[in-house]
Amino acid sequence: MVADVREKARKLDLSTITENVSQAYPISNSETCKNSDLFLLALVFSSPANITQRDAVRRTWANRTQIQGFPVKILFFTVSTQSFTTQQDLLRESELHSDLIQSHAVDESSLYGAKDKTLLALHWVIRFCSLARLVLFTEDSVFINLPAIGRYLLGLHRHPEDLYLGRVIQKEFPDRDPNSPRYLPRTLYPDKYLPEYCEGTAYVLSQDVIRKIYVASSSVFAALPVDVFVGLCAKKAGVTPTHSSRFSGDRHIHYNACCYRHLFSSAGMGSQELERLWEDLEQKGGRCSLLKIYYGLVTCKVRTYLDTFLLDNSKK
Repeated sequence: MVADVREKARKLDLSTITENVSQAYPISNSETCKNSDLFLLALVFSSPANITQRDAVRRTWANRTQIQGFPVKILFFTVSTQSFTTQQDLLRESELHSDLIQSHAVDESSLYGAKDKTLLALHWVIRFCSLARLVLFTEDSVFINLPAIGRYLLGLHRHPEDLYLGRVIQKEFPDRDPNSPRYLPRTLYPDKYLPEYCEGTAYVLSQDVIRKIYVASSSVFAALPVDVFVGLCAKKAGVTPTHSSRFSGDRHIHYNACCYRHLFSSAGMGSQELERLWEDLEQKGGRCSLLKIYYGLVTCKVRTYLDTFLLDNSKK
């Protein structure tokens, strides 16, 4: 099974597909990656109406075209909308920035809708951005430290193959509650634990893994959270996720400049907070000493724990 998936992925060619691109992608920007030998493509998932958040991302961490001289590109990936006004806003935004892709996926809040959106994103990368060596998938509410991620990836000193990098979740039990929207019956998934997977707020795939996951997805029928779905497809393709604790997962990390210079991501960012911390990082500039990084990480961890504790208690 694994060998079959990997061979099909190696031979996969979506460039010959002749259907109308606009049917799958009402806004495709299919030329934006043409002949671009990118080191890293960042694909940022965003809801159609989130223009304020997208603009904040553009003004902050996404405002760069290189990492240590290697080309990078940041694009936004959204879904269809029933609002005529929102659709017109998206068209104007795309014309202004040329960094927006809209898929025909509809209900991104459901498990199947999120899966459909992710598969369309993988399809777009394979078809229109096949020269991107690495792809970071993230969300518009996440702060991304591109220089730190870039340094890490460049430090691997190998051709990026079979790379599935993020905050790895291990030994998580499947939801066996029939009344739960995430119910996973034993008939569809008999294993005791879910496959190891990277938490979905930020993770990196090499181009070959994108193809392998896309091919393997045709044999996964269960309604799964999309990050678990990606992990299961990776498992079927013989790809093991690589863990880095520098990805925050779905946690919002309390801000400290030296901590944020070390981290790869921090989730749960509103537009104002994102711009505020970016301005502070830009003003302070430079790198932090090892001692300051250590102190910053300890401070971040303690303050994040306290923030979570206080929030949980306020809900009781």
